[in-house]
Amino acid sequence: MGLKTFIGGVHPFEGKELAKDAPIKEILPKGELVYPLSQHIGAPATPVVAVGDTVLKGQKIAEAGGFVSAPIHASVSGTVKAIEPRRVAVGDMVNSIIIENDGLYNEVAYEVVEDVTTLSKEVIINKIKEAGIVGMGGAGFPTHVKLSPKEPERIEYIIANCAECEPYLTSDYRRMIENPEELVAGMKVILQLFDNAKGIFGIENNKPEAIAKLQELVADEPRLEVIPLKTKYPQGGERQLIFACTGRAINSKMLPADAGCIVDNVETIIAVHNAVKHGVPLMKRVATVTGDAIVQPSNFLYSMGTSCAELIEAAGGFKDGAEKIISGGPMMGFALFSTDIPTTKTSSSILCFAKDEVSKFEPINCMNCGRCVDVCPENLIPSRLAKYGEKGLMEEFEAWHGLECIECGSCSYVCPSRRHVAQSIKTMKKQVLAEKRKQNS
Repeated sequence: MGLKTFIGGVHPFEGKELAKDAPIKEILPKGELVYPLSQHIGAPATPVVAVGDTVLKGQKIAEAGGFVSAPIHASVSGTVKAIEPRRVAVGDMVNSIIIENDGLYNEVAYEVVEDVTTLSKEVIINKIKEAGIVGMGGAGFPTHVKLSPKEPERIEYIIANCAECEPYLTSDYRRMIENPEELVAGMKVILQLFDNAKGIFGIENNKPEAIAKLQELVADEPRLEVIPLKTKYPQGGERQLIFACTGRAINSKMLPADAGCIVDNVETIIAVHNAVKHGVPLMKRVATVTGDAIVQPSNFLYSMGTSCAELIEAAGGFKDGAEKIISGGPMMGFALFSTDIPTTKTSSSILCFAKDEVSKFEPINCMNCGRCVDVCPENLIPSRLAKYGEKGLMEEFEAWHGLECIECGSCSYVCPSRRHVAQSIKTMKKQVLAEKRKQNS
């Protein structure tokens, strides 16, 4: 039987060999830490501390600003230095809490649960909510909201996104190699919320060691299954992962729950275990710092709020400078304008490249070769959508299903004309959605 996958996709250079064998190393922050109040989809968090307050590691410093929101916790002990706007990775100025690290790491007391199977569904959801857990694959959707669908009895699959299909990224892989027990324990906690669900670990087959470890752990677990997937980008896309693992298809007007599925990232599921079992809020995560410009590509367990510059320094810094620095993966991440910005709950990697290869190519006219159509995982016609985007034709863009684009970048990757196909579509998507919000307000 062939490996499960989806239609379309590309096979970019993996680059994972740079950091995949680097064990997770915990690093402690040196200077001040910056906690943007918008680290998630939904309403910004609201500060519950004031300038001059002394805080402990693990203390809540901002509470959820609404139902779709998440609290924020201090990852160090110290003093609240300021509450003011600070620049974040996408270039926006976001109101942030700044804490001066005292270097002592004095910590709050956590409530450890001896037997999590005794906890009610309501208690589990509340623990996840109070821990400030969000989707750490990049979207940042509050996890307690995702795990509270209208009809929980209709959820049949909880899918752990273990694909890690973006090139260069290896943090999820290291988690599966070093902390597989915590991943499985987190999945079991989530399954307590859904009586009719089965837990699936979807892993690309370029990670045989991780597949073997998880298969060993779930061998006697009837509600858990490991599904090896074909290595192909974007196998870790939510819609593609659901289709590969279950054969069910969703579109932009649907939630995974509409297909009886819930998808969570490896780091998110481990955070659920830490919160429910150990009472520890989300303060740390693992990220990859890699690329040909980095002296020692690494996987770090770091305290959120640490600057990107500190993570790069911990990896030995640059060999001879870096022309291109990316937050996230090379396919869906975005270029950084500075390393003097804070890491957040969704900071999964920092990629540093000696040369900016993309900027060297000058786009030319579309050749109508159809390669973008062949690789589009949503069966769209990217070249046409990009043309509509460039000409500002909103109605045509929507009529040709432009809102179904998942912005994976496969079309730009294969384009022989080096056209910025994905960027044009992404920009038009934002405009169309903004117009819809305006009409509905």
